Amino acid sequence: MSLPVYLTPIERLGFYGYRLFCYAVLFFLIMPVLIIIPLSFNAEPYFSFTEGMLRLDSSAFSLRWYEDMVTNPQWINALKNSVIIATASTLLATTLGTMAALGLSRHNMPLRNAVMALLISPMIVPVIIAAAGMYFFYTDLGLAQTFTGVILAHAVLGIPFVVITVTATLAGFDHSLTRAAANLGAGPVYTFFHITMPLIRPGVISGGLFSFGTSFDEVVVVLFVSGVEQRTVPRQMWSGIREQISPTILAVATLLIVMSVLLLITLELLRRRNARMRGMRE
Repeated sequence: MSLPVYLTPIERLGFYGYRLFCYAVLFFLIMPVLIIIPLSFNAEPYFSFTEGMLRLDSSAFSLRWYEDMVTNPQWINALKNSVIIATASTLLATTLGTMAALGLSRHNMPLRNAVMALLISPMIVPVIIAAAGMYFFYTDLGLAQTFTGVILAHAVLGIPFVVITVTATLAGFDHSLTRAAANLGAGPVYTFFHITMPLIRPGVISGGLFSFGTSFDEVVVVLFVSGVEQRTVPRQMWSGIREQISPTILAVATLLIVMSVLLLITLELLRRRNARMRGMRE
């Protein structure tokens, strides 16, 4: 981007200095994450760069930790549990969160602000406090150390993301469309699936993806609520760091980074699609 010709040397220096500062902040934030990727290809069982890796010696790099990840029964079971729990909790959180957002979009709903604050409270309350409360509550109900309990706990953490994204989508929703459908004889179910849902689908999918990512990365609630049979990937990583330090953790972390990047790309594509839809309506 070219700068205006009328800027003084001091203003140009400030502009480039500001950009350099922003790049430095981004570099500081992203490097601790990116450093994991090359370390996951270490041929030696170390969490640091070897001399061979620094020399870019091909023999110093290996896929042994990725092979261990896909052949080790503990990691395979943890991955299976994470997929099952994240998928089930996402479906539950997306359904309940969308219903709640639709209710909050009605101007005649009483205590809207109080209900909204209650729904997003799991996002605000420290996770350790929520996890401790869930542990005692689910223990009394007999849901502790069960898949049902972990799924419900993760759904509680995912609902706020769905509520926020769907509510933001409904902010520009034209309710005259639903009134017109009702005047033409369409029932509430038909109106929702054929008119409301297509228009709010980007927000619903975005909230579901946020919920899935939250469930897949959650470790604090899992430590409190789950048992041995419900061990997920984050808990397996936590146990691996404490009990048996292995670079397989770095390989799993690399895959989680890739999954997070794909999630962000998907969210950005949905955001642009939603923006185009709003532009078409306007």
